[in-house]
Amino acid sequence: MTARTARRVLALAAFAGSFSPAAQAREEPLWEAGFGGVALELPDYRGSSRSRTYALPLPFFVYRGEVFKADREGVRGILFDSERVELQLSVGASLPVDSDRSPLREGMESLSPAVEIGPSLEVHLWKSRASGAKVDLRLPLRAALTVESHPKYIGVQFFPHLNVDLEDVPGLKGWNVGMLAGPVFTDRRYNDYFYSVGEGEATASRPAYAAKGGYGGMQFILGASRRIEQWWLGAYVRYDTLRGAAFEPSPLVDSRRYVAGGIGLSWVFAQSGRKAAPAR
Repeated sequence: MTARTARRVLALAAFAGSFSPAAQAREEPLWEAGFGGVALELPDYRGSSRSRTYALPLPFFVYRGEVFKADREGVRGILFDSERVELQLSVGASLPVDSDRSPLREGMESLSPAVEIGPSLEVHLWKSRASGAKVDLRLPLRAALTVESHPKYIGVQFFPHLNVDLEDVPGLKGWNVGMLAGPVFTDRRYNDYFYSVGEGEATASRPAYAAKGGYGGMQFILGASRRIEQWWLGAYVRYDTLRGAAFEPSPLVDSRRYVAGGIGLSWVFAQSGRKAAPAR
């Protein structure tokens, strides 16, 4: 996989992973398929002031199986499910960074794209039977691996967060809105990959730095989506603050807070005749 291809794939993963749509009580097809486009504005990495704009094709695929699911929350497997607790296998991603095009990383080794995979415990705290609104506590713990010919383990990320899903918000009939917020924690190895500067990489403006593990800032995401007959429209905005993060002193961090986001539109042209089991 070339760096350009990986960048596109992981940018789409970042878009899909920023949605957390409200579960639908009505009967829906087991699967749906479509195609569209997405525009994204994303930083090179958390703490980088350099960002990129992506305009990419957006495959639309939803599968509502009882064990395997693929939707705007990403691709995941349901390992355990009850009225109050659900254990999932979840996936995340980070984009590659070309150090030759990043002033702060000039002369350093480029960052390979990475995938993150691990269990996520979801605790259902509250759900309205009338409106479908719900509040969950989600506890994803993911190990990160580089995407290259010889994959390398680069550490662990833990992102405990509260997630709120709303259906048919007053004044926004037909829209599903999702909000989440929580702290990010990363281990020393993870932070070393993104934020450490070796003695041989140090310059007059970029001193050597050994990153430590710990608190990695706060993350807030607001997403909204709507289905209009065969069309699906979605958008999200993400705000990150790195104030107090263990790696904040790194010379590779030049933005303590930033906003990222994206918007996508898909035409859904196929669906199954079989219906999915109702969501809890």
